[in-house]
Amino acid sequence: MKKNTDLGLLLLRITVAGLMLFHGVAKLGHLDGIQGMLSDIGVPQIVGYGVYVTELVAPILMIIGFRTRLASLVFFFGMVVALLMKHSGDIFALSRTGGLEIELILLYALGALVLFFTGSGKYSISTKNSWD
Repeated sequence: MKKNTDLGLLLLRITVAGLMLFHGVAKLGHLDGIQGMLSDIGVPQIVGYGVYVTELVAPILMIIGFRTRLASLVFFFGMVVALLMKHSGDIFALSRTGGLEIELILLYALGALVLFFTGSGKYSISTKNSWD
């Protein structure tokens, strides 16, 4: 069977970014909890709107393949911030089924990191740019 790296990258983009979109849409108009966490650590609440960049804007750009590497980097750092803010106590914790408590965040973050290093592939809007 012939390998198709570009199709694999498209599937990765749709999977990682598409699944994150559900989280972003669920947060539309519901940033109170995130803004409260930010206030508790002395960070201005307006920073909470960065969630929309991480969970809505970056995934949409990744799916369509526009500035995928840049969007993936933003997405990756957003996942790192989420990990540190909300799940820092769970980094080495195991779930009751034996997996890591943070495995979903790791899958999102590392999937985005893969796309940062590979780019979007040829099935995308921008394929001739170094920040595809």
